[in-house]
Amino acid sequence: MKFIDESIITVRSGDGGRGCVSFRREKFIPRGGPDGGDGGKGGDIVLKTTSRKRTLYQFRYQRHFKAKNGAHGQGKQKTGKNGQNLVIKLPPGTLITDANTGQVIKDLIKPGETFVPARGGRGGQGNARFKTSTHRAPRFAQPGEPGETKTLKLELKLLADVGIIGLPNAGKSTLVAAVSSARPKIGNYPFTTLTPSLGTVQTDWAEPFVVADIPGLIKDAHKGVGLGIRFLRHIERTRILIHLIDVMAIDLDNPLHAYNTINKEIVMYKKKLAEKPQIVVLNKIDLLGAKEAAKKFQSALSEKEVTLISALTGKGIDNLKSQIVQLLDRSYE
Repeated sequence: MKFIDESIITVRSGDGGRGCVSFRREKFIPRGGPDGGDGGKGGDIVLKTTSRKRTLYQFRYQRHFKAKNGAHGQGKQKTGKNGQNLVIKLPPGTLITDANTGQVIKDLIKPGETFVPARGGRGGQGNARFKTSTHRAPRFAQPGEPGETKTLKLELKLLADVGIIGLPNAGKSTLVAAVSSARPKIGNYPFTTLTPSLGTVQTDWAEPFVVADIPGLIKDAHKGVGLGIRFLRHIERTRILIHLIDVMAIDLDNPLHAYNTINKEIVMYKKKLAEKPQIVVLNKIDLLGAKEAAKKFQSALSEKEVTLISALTGKGIDNLKSQIVQLLDRSYE
């Protein structure tokens, strides 16, 4: 399935049914009087989150949604049927804004949350409602109220405890596969991963947690290069970050180049994101010559602890899981 994380849709709630103008006409009942019923209420537009949805892919082809109108009132004071609500299902983590003003309307985070951006029009009153002692035969009724039309921008920001960031080919997808049951596409070329991958990590000593591979981060990602902005937004929902670096790609003359490149992009996108706790991890430590590069990196970044792993062989993975759990526990305090 293609990953679509942003879409603009137009929704319109149902119109209310019009009230009925009717008079009771039955044999042997003189002066039957008005008996027009009310119109039914128009259907609402209801946005509802469900864990069964993971992307906004459905809105790639369908962008206009209309709820049912209320039925018109009838004689014998019969009220028209209410229009059926239209429920639009969204993945958890969808931010809803007014597409015209940019104002945030609702942030739907938890599965099962609902929100009504457009309410159905009220049904018009029939002429029976307007009968009085001085006006016994009203020959008018109310029209139904029109429904509301809204243009909404839907923006999906993945919900994950841990976000894995790093340059392309650092081994992010391999790490997700190593720690969870997720099976993302893995290849030895840049931008193998074009869609974020989510995986649930189970441990014997702590609650499960969710990791997300954040692809597309390169130099000038905050300007949209490499679809960077589309994926940088997913970092906002995470509690902590794993900064994954390919130890074999470290420049011995400038060991912190890759590390600084990613951190700079995060700061340029949104400065507050740089305050998120990070675990710095060097991957592919099993390869020949990796230890020398790792020492250079650790020496240059002496103020932070650096974790060494091999996502492919599993070396250091249990230690990394333990660090993640400890840092997550502190983030909930």
